[in-house]
Amino acid sequence: MSKFLKNQKGFTLIEILVVVIIVAILAAIAVPIYMRYVEKARAAEAQSAISSIRKAFDIYRNQFGTTEDYTVEDALMDAQLGESTLKNWEFEVIGSPPKKYIATSTSEFSAGEGHQVHYDVEDAAYHGYGVDEFTDEEEE
Repeated sequence: MSKFLKNQKGFTLIEILVVVIIVAILAAIAVPIYMRYVEKARAAEAQSAISSIRKAFDIYRNQFGTTEDYTVEDALMDAQLGESTLKNWEFEVIGSPPKKYIATSTSEFSAGEGHQVHYDVEDAAYHGYGVDEFTDEEEE
């Protein structure tokens, strides 16, 4: 009987369990990091669009000295954003001159609606979804 066991080749149950545990630990570390990269990439579309809208407002203010009569719709036309961006995001500008630019995701957005990315002129920085707020894996 011992001759039979010595000739067998393969992995023991312990060895297989150790490998499975190591893979699970690596996955537990890698998946959240990957999800943050995905969210950052999705938010980059909104950041780019906000940047174009900001430039449109700046050009209008430089030409006319004010942004009182300039609307978000005017800025969207001047910025010439792509159709997919306009489907994925709704834009809002607060203040005249603008103090805050907000992009809110629509139901067409792959991560769902209601995510906000905003640019605060005073801070000169982007905030919100994919920038400093990330989806909690437990919420999904």
